[in-house]
Amino acid sequence: MNGETKTRLRITGLGIVIAAVVSTWAVGAFGQKATPGPGSAPASANAPATSAAAPTATASIAAPSKTPDALVERGLYLARAGDCISCHTGPSKVPFAGGLPMKTPFGTIVSTNITPDKAGGIGDYTEADFARALRDGVRRDGKHLYPAMPYTSFARIDDADMHALYAYFQRGVKPVAEKPPATDLPWPFSMRWLMLGWNFLYLEPGVYSPDAARSAEWNRGAYLVQGLGHCGECHTPRNSLTGGVKSTSDRRGDSFLAGALIDGWYAQPLRHTDRPTAAQWSSADLVAFLGTGRTSHTAAFGGMSEVVENSTQYMSKEDLGAIASYLQTVGAPAGSVPPAASPQAAVVAAADKHPDTLKLRAGTVEGAGAMIYLNNCNACHRSSGAGADGVFPSLSGNSVVNAKDPTSLIRIVLGGSAMPSTEKAPSALAMPGFGWRLTDANVADLLSYVRVTWGNKAEAVTPAQVAAVRATFKPADLALTKP
Repeated sequence: MNGETKTRLRITGLGIVIAAVVSTWAVGAFGQKATPGPGSAPASANAPATSAAAPTATASIAAPSKTPDALVERGLYLARAGDCISCHTGPSKVPFAGGLPMKTPFGTIVSTNITPDKAGGIGDYTEADFARALRDGVRRDGKHLYPAMPYTSFARIDDADMHALYAYFQRGVKPVAEKPPATDLPWPFSMRWLMLGWNFLYLEPGVYSPDAARSAEWNRGAYLVQGLGHCGECHTPRNSLTGGVKSTSDRRGDSFLAGALIDGWYAQPLRHTDRPTAAQWSSADLVAFLGTGRTSHTAAFGGMSEVVENSTQYMSKEDLGAIASYLQTVGAPAGSVPPAASPQAAVVAAADKHPDTLKLRAGTVEGAGAMIYLNNCNACHRSSGAGADGVFPSLSGNSVVNAKDPTSLIRIVLGGSAMPSTEKAPSALAMPGFGWRLTDANVADLLSYVRVTWGNKAEAVTPAQVAAVRATFKPADLALTKP
C-alpha cells in the first residue's frame, strides 16, 4: 500500500515525545504493561510452536500439506495476503528489495530490503528475530522499527503462519544485495528508543484470540482483518496527537474501521454506520470486490486498487468469504442478518423510474449541477445514475457518493481513477479527471447535485472543500488528465 502507508504514520513529533514520557511515568508507577489475556501467545522462538486455540480461528479452511515446498507456498500466500510487496518494493522495482520512500510528518522513512540476502536483507534473521520484528517492531540489532511497519496488527499472526512466512522469505524469495538508503530522521525522531512510549500506548501483545461464541469462518475473517490484512491501519481513524489508531478491533470501540482520511483519499468505513457501507453488502459482492476490484455497481479506486491488485485478488474464495462474514457483523444492529443481495442493487433497479431520472430524460434541467452532470457524466453514468454493470459504477445508492466525507468523490472527479487489473478482470477501466476543465464551483455544484439525486442523501459540497483537495494535486497532474 505505497500511497496509503505514506500518510498512515500520523505520529507527530510532539506525540512521540509525549508517548515516551507517558510510558516512562506509567511503567514507573504501575509496573509493566498488562500481560496478554487468555489465548494469547508470546512471539515464537525457532521452534514453530502453535497454541491449542489458534488453529480453529486461523488455520486455512483448506489445510495445506506439511511438505517443505507446501510450507513455502503457504508463506507466499500469506505474504500476498499481507501485501508485503507494496511497501517493500521501491523505485528499482525489484520485489522485496526495499527503497520505497514514505513521507511522514517528521521525515522520510525508507522501506528495507526483506530478501534473504545476508548483506542487504534479512538473511541473518532467525525465526525468532523475524517474529520479533513482525510482532514487536524490533529489528535483529535490537533497535525499534517505526510503525510504517504495521507490527501492531501483525502481532495477531499466529505461530504457524509466522513459521510459513519465515520459510517463504528465507527460501522462496530471491536474495538481492541491494541496500536501500538508511532512514535518517532529524533529531529527536532519530532516537528510536522513543518508540518505547508509543508502543506502550498502542502495541497489544498476543496472537489473535478466538471468540468462542462465533463460527470458525467468522474467527478466520476477524484474524485476517485485524492481523495479516491490517485493514484497520487505513480504515480506522487515528489519534491526532500521537498517531495511533483509535481502536484495534471490534471489541475495543466503535471507531474500529469507521473510515479515515489517508493520502488524500477517504478510506471508506468497513463497519455499519448510519450511511451505506461495504459492511451492508452481500457476501457475494464483498468476495467479488476483493477478488476483482469491482462488483456490478461499484469499483475500487485510489489505494484500494493497489490492495486488490497486489494482495486480495490472490486470496482464496474461502478466505474472502470469511472476511465478508466478519465485516458484515462489525457495528451491526443486534439481530441483523447479512443480506442476500446488496441494498444498492435495489436502489439501482428503482433509479430507472425515479422522478430525478425522468426529469433529466425530459430535458428538465434544474440547477447548475444537473447541467454539468448532463454535459460531463451522463454518457457513462446515464440519466438514472445507474452506470453499466461492471464497467461504469452506479452513482445511485453508492457508499462513496453518500459518504459524510466527500474527499474521495472530489478527488475522483478532479484527477480520475482506474480499476485494478486482476486475473479474473484484467481490464483496468479508467475514468478521466475533469479538474482541467471544471472550476471548484463547477465540481461543488455537480457533486452536490449527485449527492441528493436518485435517492442519495448526503450533504452539499462546497467550493472550499474542492479547492482544498485540488491543492493536493500538482497542476501538471491535472493537465495530464486532459484528453
